[in-house]
Amino acid sequence: MFSDKTACARQIVQQASLSHCLLDVFLTRGYASDSGFVPQEFSETADEQVLVADTPLQVAGREDETEPQITVAGVLVNALKSAVADVQDYAMLCGRTLVTLVTPPFYLQDVVQQMDSIGAGSLPIILLSGFFIGAVMVLQTGAQFTRFGQTSLTGDVVAIALVRELGPSLTGLLVTGRCATGIASELGSMLVTEHVDAMRAMGTDPVRKLVAPRVIATLLTLPLLTAMTDFMGLLGGCVASVFSLRLTAVEFWRRAIDALDFADLMQGFTKPFFFAFILATIGCYKGLTVRGGTQGVGRATTQAAVLSSVMIIVADAFLTKVALYFADKLF
Repeated sequence: MFSDKTACARQIVQQASLSHCLLDVFLTRGYASDSGFVPQEFSETADEQVLVADTPLQVAGREDETEPQITVAGVLVNALKSAVADVQDYAMLCGRTLVTLVTPPFYLQDVVQQMDSIGAGSLPIILLSGFFIGAVMVLQTGAQFTRFGQTSLTGDVVAIALVRELGPSLTGLLVTGRCATGIASELGSMLVTEHVDAMRAMGTDPVRKLVAPRVIATLLTLPLLTAMTDFMGLLGGCVASVFSLRLTAVEFWRRAIDALDFADLMQGFTKPFFFAFILATIGCYKGLTVRGGTQGVGRATTQAAVLSSVMIIVADAFLTKVALYFADKLF
């Protein structure tokens, strides 16, 4: 009897020791709380959060995830890299476009449609703007020539200024405002709606299908639009001369035609080809590089208009210098 009680007591002591050890393990590993036993993955007590956050592994990881410091030099370097990458991509697009202009297949129907959109669509604003530009030039220059009694020179100045400089430049800027933005928005919408990806999936080159017809149409129509701008400018100058300076229409047209020579015509009708290539390729490039969905289409449209206008003005300065050099050497 005594031995049975002793064995039972020993068993109770051993069970109590085992329970105490298990409790210490649970408390150490975070499996227990004041409210009872809770699995570690579901425990949300403040002590456990502090314990997990203060482990060496988490502290080391937190130090590795520190954000890099933003500096002015870093921002400028990144902006410069982005600009160089854009110029490189644009140059590659221009090179591929020039190759597609001279190699088949050609999408003639698309070229005709773009000529109607770019050429015929721009004709009203070209005619209206050219007429009033010529009238304003006569009013401004005639007011100065009247002081010296040389109102007959008005036709000479208007003709030379329009044919050499104002006609090509203003036509390029007007067509840029209407067509370069339209090209960028159209191609940008096609890119956002995955039409361009569908073309690639069907084996069609987007540059040959989308870019080349627009470039060809602009190259063919912009010189013609420039000629219409020159004619309407001279017509508006003639009307302003008759009603404001009391000159006859015959005298104005005779002086205007006699003031022009082949070098002036060469200079005035060479620039539109360069302007056409600039505005068409920039519009296509901005449209095909849209990022950010429909908001990106709006940004690309604005960038196409601004960049094309600036590039036309910059190119005009260099082309004028080259044209004057060749005019002195060849003519």
